[in-house]
Amino acid sequence: MRAPLRTAPPLAAALAVAALGLPGDALAAHSVGTPEQISWVRSAAQRFVAAELSRDSAAACAILNPPLRTTVDGRSCAERWQKRLAAMLRSPRMRAALQADARAIAHAVVIVHGNQARIELPHPLLGHSDRFNWTENCWMLER
Repeated sequence: MRAPLRTAPPLAAALAVAALGLPGDALAAHSVGTPEQISWVRSAAQRFVAAELSRDSAAACAILNPPLRTTVDGRSCAERWQKRLAAMLRSPRMRAALQADARAIAHAVVIVHGNQARIELPHPLLGHSDRFNWTENCWMLER
């Protein structure tokens, strides 16, 4: 009689992921960059989402890349974001998306390449973007 087949650990993990209905690449999902870089990107994303949820337009602008903070048509970044945040937070769907992002940030995959980084969240932070740029000695959200 033959010995029972043993499942190799990677195969067992793949089967467990499949049983949970997770995408196959969930096994390979991991952050890239130094622990400090990854922590800084997560911190910037968390501060941005927290500022949005608390309607703090000045704090949200502080995370934006400098070109996005400029005055446009006589309106400061904070003035523009105050209006944007009021509209966003009136929508239950947008509030739920921000809250989902806030919960996901601590465990989100962060990929850092040089002075560019991105964080994989359920909903993009800015338009269709979750990209950050290292500038002004901190990570700044960009389009």
